[in-house]
Amino acid sequence: MHRRPVIPSFLTDPMAKNDQIINIGLPLPSRAPHAVSERPDWQQAAPVWIDKALAYSQSLPSGGWYVVDSSEQIGTKPRPYRICGEDWVAWRHQGEVRFAPASCPHLGADLACADVVEGKLRCPWHGLLLGADGHGKWRLQPTFDDGTLVWVQLGDDADDKPPRLAPRPAVSIDGVIRQEAVCEPEDVIANRLDPWHGVHFHPHSFTRLKILEMTPEIITIRVAYRVIGPICVEVDATFHCPDPRTIVMTIIAGDGKGSVVSTHATPIEAGRTAVVEATFATSERVGFRYARLASGITKKFIEARARRLWVEDAEYAERRYKVRASKAKDAKRRLPKV
Repeated sequence: MHRRPVIPSFLTDPMAKNDQIINIGLPLPSRAPHAVSERPDWQQAAPVWIDKALAYSQSLPSGGWYVVDSSEQIGTKPRPYRICGEDWVAWRHQGEVRFAPASCPHLGADLACADVVEGKLRCPWHGLLLGADGHGKWRLQPTFDDGTLVWVQLGDDADDKPPRLAPRPAVSIDGVIRQEAVCEPEDVIANRLDPWHGVHFHPHSFTRLKILEMTPEIITIRVAYRVIGPICVEVDATFHCPDPRTIVMTIIAGDGKGSVVSTHATPIEAGRTAVVEATFATSERVGFRYARLASGITKKFIEARARRLWVEDAEYAERRYKVRASKAKDAKRRLPKV
């Protein structure tokens, strides 16, 4: 059970949810009146459309790549992970990330407890050294460190291409969070393909959101981020999926233009998913120069805000998973007996 944050009453003022907001951000391009729907959010968030967009995202090639964690979390000692129902360990040798099964091929010792000797894992039970040469079926898996996130390539759909990374700002302050949820990766992606829930489910962070354009491939929104009460910063942003387990938000106009939030859903095992979200914050304002000087503090603020939102979004994804599982169970029960 995730603990939802307590929201002060002055951050849920109904007046701050309508058009009577105070925008202190940069001016945005005007939009034709017909470009913005005035229908209630519950009508715009049509299940059929969300399912169509989700189906499109799930049809994209993945290359067999999965996000493991933040690059800075992988050090010279083995760190355990569970992905796709199997246990793995990740560590570094001379800066290079290595990723391999967590079970020793000899008698199954846990290699998360292994010492590292010249880049090789030394089994804690019998001293077997395991490295780039492998041993039997034990092999290192292909990895990719993009500087912020570590990826691993697994499964039959692996190809010879690197992960499909969305464009990132050249200069940014980066923050990464990792959180687990009781759901499947598609439930995490579906949460992001429903931007309409933002104002209602996250009133402490968003006060107004309008869809400007939408296709199964990309959604463009105008959203007001709350500073305090009715004081907001309004931006235009897009959402798109470069692969089945990733959805990327990019600010295309307003404060923070070029900033990116990349959300990744990595299956731990059936019914459990790791959400790894990387934020790349940038700005054209002069103050950003000073924010970079205090990047350690700014990074913590970015990560704290992301964690707060994902306490609630995990609740959304878990509920969606529970509803889907219940419907599937009912459908199976109604099947005629042969």
